[in-house]
Amino acid sequence: MKNSWSWSDIIAGLSLAGLLLPEAVAYSSIANLPPQAGIVALFAGLVCYGLIGSSRFAIVAATSSSAAVLASATAAMSNGDTGLRLLVATGMVLLTGVFFIFAGMARLGGISDFIAKPVLRGFAFGLAVVIIFKQFAHVVGVHTHHTDMIRFSYELLSQIHIWNWVSIAVGMAALLVLFGLARLPRMRYMPGGLLVIFLGILAGKWLNLEQHGVSLVGQIDLDLQVPSLPTMTYIQWLRIGELSVAMLLILYAESYSSVRNFAMRHGDITSPNRELFALGASNLLSGIFQGMPVGAGFSATAANEAYGAHSKWAGWAAALGLLIVILTMLPAIALTPSPILAAIVIHAVSHSLRLSAFTPYFTMHRDRLVAVGAVIAVLLLGVLDGLLVAIGVSLLMLLRKLAESNISILGRLNGGHDFVNKTDYPDALSIPGILIIRPEAGLFFANAERTMAQAKKYLAAADNIQVVILSLEESPDLDSSSVEAIADFSAALQSQKKHLMFARLKNASRQVLQRALIEHLNIGPSSDLSVDDVVVAAQGKYLNKTDAPHEPKQDNAGNGQTVPIL
Repeated sequence: MKNSWSWSDIIAGLSLAGLLLPEAVAYSSIANLPPQAGIVALFAGLVCYGLIGSSRFAIVAATSSSAAVLASATAAMSNGDTGLRLLVATGMVLLTGVFFIFAGMARLGGISDFIAKPVLRGFAFGLAVVIIFKQFAHVVGVHTHHTDMIRFSYELLSQIHIWNWVSIAVGMAALLVLFGLARLPRMRYMPGGLLVIFLGILAGKWLNLEQHGVSLVGQIDLDLQVPSLPTMTYIQWLRIGELSVAMLLILYAESYSSVRNFAMRHGDITSPNRELFALGASNLLSGIFQGMPVGAGFSATAANEAYGAHSKWAGWAAALGLLIVILTMLPAIALTPSPILAAIVIHAVSHSLRLSAFTPYFTMHRDRLVAVGAVIAVLLLGVLDGLLVAIGVSLLMLLRKLAESNISILGRLNGGHDFVNKTDYPDALSIPGILIIRPEAGLFFANAERTMAQAKKYLAAADNIQVVILSLEESPDLDSSSVEAIADFSAALQSQKKHLMFARLKNASRQVLQRALIEHLNIGPSSDLSVDDVVVAAQGKYLNKTDAPHEPKQDNAGNGQTVPIL
């Protein structure tokens, strides 16, 4: 990983500053927080991640998704109380940071996998639609009371007679400039957000937009207050804690996806647990100073790479450039027309409105309903409830997959040592007197009973079986429910004077079965060997015959020792 600085890092950082500052102020409006909340979050993310994070491209700042989730959560808890809403927002950012750090200490770097990619993409698409519609409501100057898109859209359209068409014209002009600049390769270093803000301020002065009902951003107060914990009830903290877990999952899924993608592209090494610590410190610092939640958004990270960054120095240069801009231009930014900020937000989230993101799921005929369901959940239930439903769908997908009780019946292929699924290889031969079964998923509480019940059905359908070999190569460990299911299966075999043997039994599974002290259960020295070796052991012990000459094989270590028959 390259750590030394270069002039390209400085140029990239300064270009990035022009992108990040307008977005920080704009994302504050999504979260219904003062503009300074986004600026505080921006500095907290750049500084903390620059010190702790592992990616040289990742830019940690406020994101549209975290801002939308924060707005929905605070609105649900505050019931219109502005003071309480600010307290809830601060508490949520603080707890998100704390949970990130705890997750890093517990080495839970894989928690982003709890949100499936189809769900995440569906959520991102639905979220982009919600954000664009709500920003359009800010542009036309309409106030709504509902968050679900059906009632929100009805409220928006029912007030068309009071829409501010001057404000709409300003927003559309800003969007045309932003999308036009994005299509010009020579303008890639041009900070389009700062440019439209500058043009908007000039237009506001020249055309006197305030007289036409166009609102302005207003004063930005960056006087940092003394850090303190929000004063709320125990019940309120519990509710905030629940919401913070959802915030953590969506932030980490979004952030680590960006970090990992760019690391793979450049051959860098990342540390998931280090990323948890970096995001935790960033959110904790932001929350202490009443900032917004932060994460490594894909658009900012992609922009950093596109601007030519090679190291973390680009992030430090961006922080320095932002500091200079804020010290010199902050009063002017307060004069920005609100439609300009709405246009910046719409342009920033428009990259998520790509139907092509769903093409692979329809092409493969996999997870189509899941992806579309995530979109519908966000549109019908709102951002927060849609997020919780999306996370629940991800967990249900995982449980459904793990709970499948598919079993393969194995047979010997072409008289050799390989045992394969007889359904896939009809020519594979069964071993007389032996039934070989293999669960196709790891045994655990949700599938153990059904898997063993399915094994009993296969046993009942087979003739003259004296030995059942259970290959547990897919089960690295066994929980108590799995052990009980195996014990019941063993007892059923014992009542029929049949024998149960194991193959490919992992060490953790072997230990728990031995500790269970199951009567008549034989956990012999051959239990962790291949199916072929256990077949030979079963023939020698229970069937007193061999079906073919069997040469001893070397063990996996290749040290010349032979595998024991029993």
